[in-house]
Amino acid sequence: MGTRSVTRVYGEIGKSDVLVQMYRQFDGYPEGHGRELADFLNSIDDIVNGIPANPSGTRLANGMDCLAAQMVAHFKTEVGGFYLQTPTQDFTEDYTYHVFLDFVSVYKYETPLWMGSWKKFAEWCNLPSIN
Repeated sequence: MGTRSVTRVYGEIGKSDVLVQMYRQFDGYPEGHGRELADFLNSIDDIVNGIPANPSGTRLANGMDCLAAQMVAHFKTEVGGFYLQTPTQDFTEDYTYHVFLDFVSVYKYETPLWMGSWKKFAEWCNLPSIN
C-alpha cells in the first residue's frame, strides 16, 4: 500500500480558502513528496502581484493561484498518481501538506508534525529519519 498525501495551497494569509487540493497516491512521506514539493516551492524566485514587463531570468508566480496552477503542472505529468479533489472530501491520508505564501505546515494523519518557511521546509525534508 502506498503512502498517501494531500497538498493544499491556500490564498491569502489568515484565510482558509483552499485554491487547490492535490492528492498523491504513493510516496507521500516527507522524504518523497515533501522533498519534491520543497524543491518546487524553492524554485520560485518570487510571488508577485502583476507580471513585470521583463521577467526573464526569474521564475515567478503571479499570486498564490498562479503558484497552485504551476504546482499541478509540475507534478501531473502522466496518467494516475496525482488527482485534484475538492477540499471538503474526507481523507485518511498519511500526510497533509498546507502551502501558504510564506510557510508550509505538515501533518501526519491529524497530528501537527512540522511548520516553517519554504526554505526551512526543504532543510527539514532532507533530514534523515524525519518520520
